Amino acid sequence: MEALAAEEIRRVVQLALAEDIGGGDITTLATVPAHATAKAVMIAREPLVVAGLPVAEAVFGELSSALQISRTAKDGDHVATGHALLHISGPAQAMLTGERVALNFLQRLSGIATLTRQFVDAVKGTRAQILDTRKTTPGLRLLEKYAVTCGGGHNHRAGLFDRVLIKDNHLAVLQDEPPNPIAAAVRRAREKYPQQKIEVEVDTLEQVEQALDAAADIILLDNMNLVQLRVAVQQAKGRAKTEASGGVNLASVRQIAETGVDCISVGALTHSARAADIALDFEP
Repeated sequence: MEALAAEEIRRVVQLALAEDIGGGDITTLATVPAHATAKAVMIAREPLVVAGLPVAEAVFGELSSALQISRTAKDGDHVATGHALLHISGPAQAMLTGERVALNFLQRLSGIATLTRQFVDAVKGTRAQILDTRKTTPGLRLLEKYAVTCGGGHNHRAGLFDRVLIKDNHLAVLQDEPPNPIAAAVRRAREKYPQQKIEVEVDTLEQVEQALDAAADIILLDNMNLVQLRVAVQQAKGRAKTEASGGVNLASVRQIAETGVDCISVGALTHSARAADIALDFEP
């Protein structure tokens, strides 16, 4: 996995802190003296895959340069219940003010990484790679896609700008184009963006053949049953990569992988991951 860019971490951290603090943490300012210090530890309260430690650190760093932070885990680690992730000491006001924002980031990203690892483990031994999608929290896409890589998954396109993906609604707009909408769309995409990979979403075997005839690089097999997937994989063999998508879950992903598809995209990695259970415990 590639490290998150420092400027991206700072952007999201500053936005989150501004949202939470507003004009000031009035409870902490009213009750905790400015000179008070404290020690605390972030602990996993369940088995999980860690993601987001640099973001949690950045939250506290924005609030006080006097805070001392040490890691006892790293992103991508699979840790057991009770494992310490971060030790923090220094100005108590900054620790109290940053607690919830730091936990929100770490719980969200670790939840994504943990769910991703479950999908990756489920297809182990097959050729299939687990991919994420663009079904991400607005403004947090880079962080959430980073969390997917922490869990062993792979990133699909980052946005609308880095791969041509011709979907069903594009084809619906082009329904009267000769010789067929897929051929017309691929031809235009190739002319406009010759250096980009071109992927076409299909839901019938006839469309698979049309996409192959148009020389698409990747065929996205949407909501196909296992029989259709196997046939499509054979059709595409040596001519294009295949990606299965639609309704994929932990109960079905292994069977889908065994059809021979190259990739399986799973929107649930980012749109339905449960936040991991992580706590920040202050020491007496």
